[in-house]
Formats: sequence, structure tokens, C-alpha cells
Amino acid sequence: MPQRVVRLGLPQPSVSETIRDAFEHLRNEMNVPRSFPDAVHAEVNTVLASIRSAQSPQEAWPTHSTDTLDIPFLTIDPDGSMDLDQALHIGRTTNGFRIHYAIADVAAFVHAGGALDAEAHKRGMTLYAPTERTPLHPPALSEDVASLLPEQTRPAAVWTIDVDDDGHMLTKHVKRGLVRSRARLSYGQAQDIVDAHTNKTNPPNLVSLSNELLDTVLHLAIVGPQRQHIEQARGGVSLNVPEQEVHVDDEHGFGLSFRTVKDIENWNAQISLLTGMAAAQLMLEAGTGLVRTLPPADPRDIKRLRRTAHALGLNWPKTQTYGEFLATLTPNNPRHAAFQHEATTLFRGADYRAFTPENTPVGDDAKHNAIGAHYAHVTAPLRRLGDRYTTEICLAASGNYDIPHWVTQELPQLPKTLATSGRRSNAYTRSTIDIVEAALLIEYIGHTFEGVIVEREDKDPRRGDIMIPEPAVHAQVRGAAQLPLGDIVTVTLSEADIDKRRIRFHYDTPTENHTTENNH
Repeated sequence: MPQRVVRLGLPQPSVSETIRDAFEHLRNEMNVPRSFPDAVHAEVNTVLASIRSAQSPQEAWPTHSTDTLDIPFLTIDPDGSMDLDQALHIGRTTNGFRIHYAIADVAAFVHAGGALDAEAHKRGMTLYAPTERTPLHPPALSEDVASLLPEQTRPAAVWTIDVDDDGHMLTKHVKRGLVRSRARLSYGQAQDIVDAHTNKTNPPNLVSLSNELLDTVLHLAIVGPQRQHIEQARGGVSLNVPEQEVHVDDEHGFGLSFRTVKDIENWNAQISLLTGMAAAQLMLEAGTGLVRTLPPADPRDIKRLRRTAHALGLNWPKTQTYGEFLATLTPNNPRHAAFQHEATTLFRGADYRAFTPENTPVGDDAKHNAIGAHYAHVTAPLRRLGDRYTTEICLAASGNYDIPHWVTQELPQLPKTLATSGRRSNAYTRSTIDIVEAALLIEYIGHTFEGVIVEREDKDPRRGDIMIPEPAVHAQVRGAAQLPLGDIVTVTLSEADIDKRRIRFHYDTPTENHTTENNH
């Protein structure tokens, strides 16, 4: 699903007073906590003391298997990340690949009914802003002892998923185990490794890995595309829409840019999706669980989207599903970008559904229709509350033991808790970027900019959205006549208001410089 993404890493001194004040006002308005209560810190200190007093990791976490310590895991995350939820190993089998996917075992640190658990329920998930993050769990856990940092022994839920030579899932299993990541790679480093191997080059800055770690990265470059093809075949959809990033420029001020997602990120996401699908299957088989749902696209929206493709001059064959068609598009083409943004309207109504043996979904009921399968959030427990619960259910189902009472007791309330925290997270992230956009443009009211009309309202075609590459903003635009969807146009900045967190552009009648794809 496309979304506006905030990348962290801005030093606090670089933030202007105006933006700092706006961020602080937003935090207060949305009741975003500054710190954790004393009772939470006290509980964390007790947990840390218990771990330090143990003579070994095996003594600290006696219920975790030790044979998983021999698996050469590595992590692949955004540069600078410390809250590492997942570690990966992919090895060859006689008929495909064996994927080991270690997920941080948050339940080894957070005990039901305690102050830490209560605070996690209040927060729901980690919140991200350009200058800081508001974590679900205290950094002493989420960025240290519970994080799958390199060369550290950590408790984890270790998934073992076998796939065949074409990437189809054959078997799935999860158990508690101790793991030790051997290396931490950024997406850029991992992509460079794949590119160097593909192009048979050896750049000077290439990260050096052992053969077994190198194999995992190269195997990901095989399994990832296989899973993308399988996703498309089952009717799943991935939109490769550029991400909007906040960064610091050379003068230590704010900047915005659009970033195209790397192949390695999409492949890595496919492993997470595969694990989420395996988790949903386990829970459905067990008759108890929590899945992520999305209703099917409304046929009327599909027809509208086909009309949009025709209006943009895009050839969408009648025999091709919208997922297959979207897979042929590239975000660098302005017409394609406009269609991709219009396609996001198909993916509305995402929710959570908890179930027990009395109301277990059957057939296609409770599917996530953008993924094209039943699916559960299970791979980010350091950042999402619900993943701790789904992990416990999967461990019980895979180990053939009873689901803990603290899980089944809370399960009915989780969909509402998670939906509320998700809306809050999206609103918070969106508002922080709106503030930065307004602050960057406030001195340019009346100036003209060139961009692409990426969305046009059905009820009023004079209103829509425009994407401007420099500075990288996605904003509302209004015109005196119908907006030319997918065209590169010149617009005038008519409003930039930090307090309202809003920028708006005005589109005048076309000029001789008006550019369309047909003129390229």
C-alpha cells in the first residue's frame, strides 16, 4: 500500500524554531507522550536486572531452543535503524529454499498485566516524525536488549518456511529460539551486493560478507521476485509509488525528496508478506487469531479506473486484471504515476478481525484483497502491539499447546485498539510532513511550480492533487476548469499555512508549454 514515509536521522539543532513549535503543538494536540511513566521504567529495570544476573542467555531465556543459534542470520533495514524486528536466512534445499525468519520475541520482556503492557496498549504502535520517534516500547528494550542487533544473542520467534523452486510455500513452522545475527545491512548495502553480483563488478565500498551471508542476500534476489509473480497470479497488488522523505540539506535545514523504493526492499517485504500469510493460515487452522482484512474492490471502482486509464491514454487490455496492469507501470512516467495514485482508491476499508472457534472465517471471508490471501501482522512486534499477540497464537498452534490466557482474554478488544492507533499514526505522520511542506513553501506564495496532476476528484474535476518534484510535495490543487489528469502542468502556490498544516496550488488554463505524454 502506498504511504507517505518519514525517514529519521535529523539532528535536533537543525530544526528551525517555527517548525519545532509546530511539531510541539501537534504532539500536544494529539496527546503524543514525551516519555514513559516511572512505573514503566521501573519494570524495564527489573527485566534488565534479571537478564544481567543470568549466567548465560540460556539461563535468561530457558524456554528458547539453542539449536537456532547456529543459523547465520542477518538483518536488512533502513540505514541507521536500531529497532530490528526481523532477521533473515535463506538456504538452498533439494527442491527449493528454506527461509528462516527470526522475529523479536517481545513477550520475553513484556509481561501481561504489568505497567509496560498497559502503556503499550495505550500507544498501540511506534509513531514517526522527522525529528524523532515515539516508540511503542522504551528504547532500552526496542533498540537494545529486545532488538536483533548484530553479534548479540536474542530471544526470538523463529519461523521456518520451505518454498519450492518457484517460490510456492510448502511447509511452515514457528518456535521460540535464541538467535545471533551476524551482520546488519542497510537496504542500500544489500542492493549494492545484488547489483555487483548481477553486473559482475566489485565496487570499492561494497560490504564484505561471508559466503553463507552472501548467499542469503543473493537467494533473496531469487525468492523475492518469485513471490512477486505469485502475488500477481493470486490477484495481489503492490503499488510502487515513490516515497516522500524529509531530510536535512547542506545548510542543516529541512528538505523534501521523493525516493523510489529499491528492489531489495520489495523483495524483503515479500518475505514479511509470506510470513504473515503463513501466520494467518496457522491461526485459521487453530480456529483462533487476528487477521488483517481488506474488502474486494468495488466493481464500480474498477470500471472508473478503466475509464481513467483510457483518459490517460494507457492501454489496459480487457483480459488483464488491475493487479497485472499495475505491475507494468513505472512511477517515473507521469501518466503511470497518476494512474497509480488513482488506483489507491481501490484499497479502502482495511481493518482487523479477531476470531475464535465460534466465528472462524471460512473460504474467502476475512481475506486481505490487496494481498489476495488471508494475512496477519506478525513481523514487527517491537513497533506494533498486535504482533505480540499473533505471534503467541502461532507459537501455540505450531507447538500444539494451549494459547495463553492473557492472549485470548485481550483478543476481542484488539481490533478496535489497533485500528485506533493506526489512524492516529497515519494522521500524525501526515501532519508532520504537512508542516514541513508548508514551512518550506511559505515564502513562495504566488510563485509557479511544475508538477504532475496525479488525482482528480470525481464529484468536482476542478479539484485534485498534484505531485511536484522540487521541492518534493504532494498537495491539493484547484483549477478554473477540469484538471488534466496525468499531465505535466504549471501551477501557482496559493496557500502555505503552517498552523493549518496545508498547502494549496492553483491551476490556470493551459499554456503553450503545457506538456502531455503524447508530446514526449
